[in-house]
Amino acid sequence: MSAAGNKSRAPEVARSGGPAPAITWWVATFLGTGLAPFASGTVATIATLPLYLLVFWAGGDIAVAGAAVLSTVVGIAAAGVVERSLKYHDPSEVVIDEVAGFFVTMLWVEPGVVSCAAGFLLFRALDVLKPWPASRAEKLPGGWGIMADDVICGIIANVILRTGLSLLA
Repeated sequence: MSAAGNKSRAPEVARSGGPAPAITWWVATFLGTGLAPFASGTVATIATLPLYLLVFWAGGDIAVAGAAVLSTVVGIAAAGVVERSLKYHDPSEVVIDEVAGFFVTMLWVEPGVVSCAAGFLLFRALDVLKPWPASRAEKLPGGWGIMADDVICGIIANVILRTGLSLLA
């Protein structure tokens, strides 16, 4: 079955609670944003922006770092379970990797219109282009491969973003 065919079954499988528990589906799809009919990664990244702002304003850089680590660790497990239940590699429904990647992108970055827009664009461009070593990390098995490439893209985006913002200051 194609990825598109599986995607149409994902909500039905998630609602039924099997073969993966519903909470795992909600985590992996970031509250269902991964079920968007197209550009699910972009939709999830947009949905992460207000969460990033909330986390930053609640606890600053330490809270953003905690959210990046938590979404990565939980994402590895949830993404692996959903991938196994859908029976194909790196399903587009799984977008918790975009959440983690965007949090990594925005680490040690003061939120503002320019920084958030630039962070979003950089992260999405890198996630699509998959530069090395992200392209290599994507080949890791299960949840590791799903998460690692986006975290690496987040690191690269973060370095570019912070460098660019420091040059503008």
